Amino acid sequence: MTPTFAVLIEALDIAPNASEHGYAIDTMMEMLFWFMLLLFMTWGSFYAYMLVRFRRSKQPKALYAGAATHFPSKVEGGIAVFEVVILLSFATPLWSLRTDQFPTGPDVTHLRAVGEQFLWNFQYTGADDKFGKRNPVYVTAANPLGLDKNDPDGADDLTTRNEMHLPVNKPAIVDVMSKDVIHDFCIPNMRSAQDAIPGSVIPLWFKPIKEGTYEIVCAQLCGSGHSAMRGVLVVESQAKYDAWYKENYNQTHPKSKMAAAAATGPTVAGN
Repeated sequence: MTPTFAVLIEALDIAPNASEHGYAIDTMMEMLFWFMLLLFMTWGSFYAYMLVRFRRSKQPKALYAGAATHFPSKVEGGIAVFEVVILLSFATPLWSLRTDQFPTGPDVTHLRAVGEQFLWNFQYTGADDKFGKRNPVYVTAANPLGLDKNDPDGADDLTTRNEMHLPVNKPAIVDVMSKDVIHDFCIPNMRSAQDAIPGSVIPLWFKPIKEGTYEIVCAQLCGSGHSAMRGVLVVESQAKYDAWYKENYNQTHPKSKMAAAAATGPTVAGN
């Protein structure tokens, strides 16, 4: 586990990190917080010094010639360059890891998160590890994602509302999309967020490393019920995840011959 330096983050009561990559993000944020605090104290001290040094009683006659040196401008320019270098040197590797280096293999859980006003729908593949086709014409109260029941790839898919489960210590890829307006799929404890844009499928990935129940929120103003658009992520052991998947699968597919085979849920990521 990568160590983290997050004294200020913990003091500010920011949602505790529960993902593998979150430690790197917290460390970067912590360094930026301390750097900005240093800048604040430095410029604040300089401002206080100027107020005292050039107070009216000490300098009754104003000088209109202005500064005789460009040193302050050079200092400001150097600080700006330093900030950019610090930010890019940390942010670029993290951004590349999150967008270009998606995990593969049998341990990856692959699912969809579909936002709508004002809830989250989740779709898990069945035993075939393939997502079923979706079509708006099939959308009903019982079929919120519009799955084509005649598509063999979707006949065994599991769907849930506002409840997402993942096994601990295994990476997950979430394809984020929307049914209506722009939303934002955000799990603060996983240090993960992605806009849900109508007509687009945008993947994100993270690896949960702590069991628990975490809040899923919409981080994009999406209408009058925006504040109520919340879900939960339950991170649990593989055995508990398998039991949850089997129970929900059997409830939604009571007559399916694939129920027993689908008990372990999806295991392959490249669909």
